[in-house]
Amino acid sequence: MYYVNREQIERRLDVIPEILQVFTLANTNPGEHLLARYAEERAIHLAIEVVTDVGSYLIDGFIMRDASSYEDIVEIMMDEQVVDKELGNILTKLVRLRRPLVQSYFDWDRSGGHELVQYLHAALDSFANKVRSYLDREAIPS
Repeated sequence: MYYVNREQIERRLDVIPEILQVFTLANTNPGEHLLARYAEERAIHLAIEVVTDVGSYLIDGFIMRDASSYEDIVEIMMDEQVVDKELGNILTKLVRLRRPLVQSYFDWDRSGGHELVQYLHAALDSFANKVRSYLDREAIPS
């Protein structure tokens, strides 16, 4: 039997509505307010952490192959049919933003909203639903 920490997965998935709320607020007047740009930047960062944390919990709990990178976490979730290819492609683009956000933050373009954000609302909602469906399919109780 697998040990999947569903409680910790749920705690992370429960952050998604707040992240989406920040995206909505930050993009009300794109490019006009620096605080909104920084809020969006932080929300992107949190979205990356949610996806990779949840993916890591799934990989560890279901004893999937070890991930070698953030992108690999998403690839494993696609291979294990947690997420489909279309969603996986968006999540891969998302996790690729981690390095620029964390290591090259001084070069991050804050002049307007990031182009990926327009896809993240649906993608993050879908991600949460697909993870929960996967856990239900694999008979992991809440």
